[in-house]
Formats: sequence, C-alpha cells, structure tokens
Amino acid sequence: MPHIEPPQRLVRALSESVPDAAAWLEGLPSAVERAAAAHGVSVERVQVPGGRSGLVVLVRLADGGPAVLKVAPERFRPAAELAALEHWGGLGAVQVLGGGDGALLLERLRTDVSVRTLPEAKATLEAAGALRRLWVEPPEGFAFETVAERTGRQAEAMRFAARGDAVVGSLVDAALGVREELVGSESEVRLLHGTFRQSKVLAGERSPWLAVGPDPVVGECAFDLARLVRDRVEDLVGSPSGAAVARRRVKKLAEVLEVDQERLRGWVLFRAVESGVRAMRVGRTGDAELLLEFAAWL
Repeated sequence: MPHIEPPQRLVRALSESVPDAAAWLEGLPSAVERAAAAHGVSVERVQVPGGRSGLVVLVRLADGGPAVLKVAPERFRPAAELAALEHWGGLGAVQVLGGGDGALLLERLRTDVSVRTLPEAKATLEAAGALRRLWVEPPEGFAFETVAERTGRQAEAMRFAARGDAVVGSLVDAALGVREELVGSESEVRLLHGTFRQSKVLAGERSPWLAVGPDPVVGECAFDLARLVRDRVEDLVGSPSGAAVARRRVKKLAEVLEVDQERLRGWVLFRAVESGVRAMRVGRTGDAELLLEFAAWL
C-alpha cells in the first residue's frame, strides 16, 4: 500500500476541533489499510488538498473502476453521513458504495472541479439547485441530530467565547436571540446537508453537479441555505458594495428556493457569528474578522 500522509489542511483542521487528533492521525495508515481490505479496494494515493473532516483516498474497485475511500474521526459523525447518503441514493449527492467503522466508500467525482470554479452568480444558482434536491423527508430508523440540538451546543460555546469582548458580545447576543426565535417557531422537518457551500458540490459523470461531505441534520431548509449566502466572504467584505450584495443574496436565494426571507436572514446571522467566534477561539483572527464584519451587516 502506498505511504499514507495526511494533508496539512486536514492536520490543521483536526488540531482545532478533535481533542485526540494526534492519536487519530497516527493510526490513519492502519485505518486505511483495514478499510481498503474490508471493501476489497486497492489504494492509489491520498487526495490533496482534500477535506477538513476526514482523509480522502483515491482507490480502485476490484473490477478496476475508480472510487474514493473516506476515513473520518467519530467527532465528524461518519455514521450519520453514511445514513444520509444512503437515503439520498445518489439523487443530488455522491453515491455511496459501502461503509462502516468510520469509513465510507464513494463514487469518484471530479475532486478538482467544484461549483466554486464557476463565476459567482452561476455558482450560487448551480449550488442552490443541487441543494434543493437534498431536502427530503428524513428516513426512519436513524436519529439524526436536530437543528435545535446542534445550534444549542454551539450557543453554549458562543456565550463562553464572547466573554470580555463588548463588540463580539453584542453580535453573539443578537445571534442567540434570533436563534431562540427561530428554533421556537420551527415547523419544517427535512433532512439537511448541514454544512453546505459551493466547494461541497463537485462535478460528476452521471450528473453535472453532486453534493459531497454532508454533516446531516434535521430541521428547516433555511438553516441549510444560510452557509451558502456567505460564500466567498473575503470578496464580499473587500467590496464597497459588499453589504448590499449580501442582502441581495439573501433575497434572491430565498425566492429561488422558496424559503422565508427573514428566517433565512436570521440563520445567516447566527451561522456567521458562530463561525466567526469559533475562528476567533482557535486563533484564526483574519477569518474571524471577516465573518463578524459580514454578520454585522445583517
């Protein structure tokens, strides 16, 4: 088997979010070897730069066909990802070929071509179209985390991180207030991607664009759409008209995907503040400043 070296992008991401990241990374070669043997595949190479939640390995099936093996820590809920992908059955998302024990065998897409490579306006609409196909009734038999549960955990971390900073504290207060209103009035129950953005939509053979890398959650569609609104946030913040463009995105995406505009705006605010505070907590100061400035526009 070729040498398994985790990309630095993954190493950095895991060091920020997984307490026992070093031990998990040390055991990766053995984990990949076990997963490859279990699925009867041969390893070609590690995909670089890869993702932030698991190691992506290009493999060959027994018949020589191309596939991808993804190995992820339990922290990133690989069992939930497998359950969601199986339920979608390849409609709008990557086709799952097998999985278990923290590993997923997936069809191979064009990992170097995402919707993000398109011009901004077209990328947003193509991504939105891909996302719409995923919003289905959740399957029976698997207890997915709810939007209320996930954002509840995040809210506690946000309160703690914002202590002693008046500016950040005011944004956190606003975000938590909006979250409480939204969760208290939520009535829609759909299976959601959970971490959707332009880079999560890759070019495929059987369909032009397919979603990958879900962290599935159950709740209202506006929550799932919120992360897409702030795609290319660095360009938005660097533009004199960035605030106006951001508000137009909220309006346009709400209309295109038929979600309530104010609920979408609220989830955009909450998720931007949550991401900004999390970036601040792990020392990514530049990312934190961008996200919190974006959130202030809303």
